[in-house]
Amino acid sequence: MKLANALSQRADLMKRIEQIGYRLNMNAKVQEGEKPAEDPKALLKELEKDTAALEDLIARINLTNSLTKTKDGKSLTEYIAMRDVLLKKISIYRNFIDEASYLVSRDTHSEIKIESTVNVKTLRTELDRMEKEAREINETIQEMNWTADLL
Repeated sequence: MKLANALSQRADLMKRIEQIGYRLNMNAKVQEGEKPAEDPKALLKELEKDTAALEDLIARINLTNSLTKTKDGKSLTEYIAMRDVLLKKISIYRNFIDEASYLVSRDTHSEIKIESTVNVKTLRTELDRMEKEAREINETIQEMNWTADLL
């Protein structure tokens, strides 16, 4: 199985486990003399089976990510960390640029003038560069996901 397929299965299992939790909650109580719509004991068995499968799958994905090397010799785990940190940095830059770009209108000349503390154009250029880098990193990750075999 390819890593990309395992990632898809992981997402499906996580969604299924979340749904089982919801179904368990919906069947936790009934009116006296009534029966639940679904048997909670059967749902708990499903939960045990699916969480065990998820745990195994996550361990295999993590192992694959740490041992799979890209063309430049870095592991997939390193690329994922680079991407995640870069996306966080991009988010902070974007919010900062939005704040720095916001112009406060003055109704009269006696009102306090608000100015940006940074050169927004320069920061936007840096943001564009980081976004391009993030896209390239993500492309490398996606390529490896479709070519690497799950360990």
